[in-house]
Amino acid sequence: MISKNKLKELAAYRQQRRCDEEAVFVVEGPKMCAEAAASGFNIRVVCATGEWQAAGAECYEVSQAELERLSNFKSPNQVWMLVERRKPLPAADGRLVLALDRIQDPGNMGTIMRTADWYGIRHIVCSRDTVDCYNPKVVQASMGAIFRTRVDYVDLPQWLAACGMTVYGASLQGTPVTERGVGDGGRAVLLIGNESRGISDEAMAQVTHPVLIPNIGGTAESLNASVAAGILIDRLWNS
Repeated sequence: MISKNKLKELAAYRQQRRCDEEAVFVVEGPKMCAEAAASGFNIRVVCATGEWQAAGAECYEVSQAELERLSNFKSPNQVWMLVERRKPLPAADGRLVLALDRIQDPGNMGTIMRTADWYGIRHIVCSRDTVDCYNPKVVQASMGAIFRTRVDYVDLPQWLAACGMTVYGASLQGTPVTERGVGDGGRAVLLIGNESRGISDEAMAQVTHPVLIPNIGGTAESLNASVAAGILIDRLWNS
């Protein structure tokens, strides 16, 4: 059981500002919470409609109505966790680093993280005005990638200029991605821009290899940012 005061205290974590202040984030649903429990992250609190245990955490059994008071979603799913943010993972020495410039939609951000995770990309570098990777909708859409991926927020044009790697950037003026690849196992950065405005001029100035996804059908105006990221990751990864 959980007291009214404790429930009120935990409900305050629906506010991103409160989570940021305490360096925590919220995870919801059995699958994501199981990922959290297996991740090595410290779990501070667990609230569940049935029995649920996590080492070192305060655990409370709650009703569905109480779970709804905690949840960021219209249909909360069985379990809610408050998880401490871990210090950034070491930058992985992977073949491809993903850079995100001003991505705003939490669903896109989480889906991009999930796709990167599938391909073994463990390092994502973001402009400071990209959506927070600990936003509850990003966490949920990442399907566990949040626990395996280092995400850094930086002055992106400056980071790109100093990274010392080939920088591929999605551009309508680029060379078709089918004609290029990372090649020879060399490390590279793939830069994805804002959903409606693309890559900023400052970041584009650091792109060494602009690439284009050919519009074979010739009718669609644009691709969703997370879809475009997936296509480009696959093309560059498998080149």
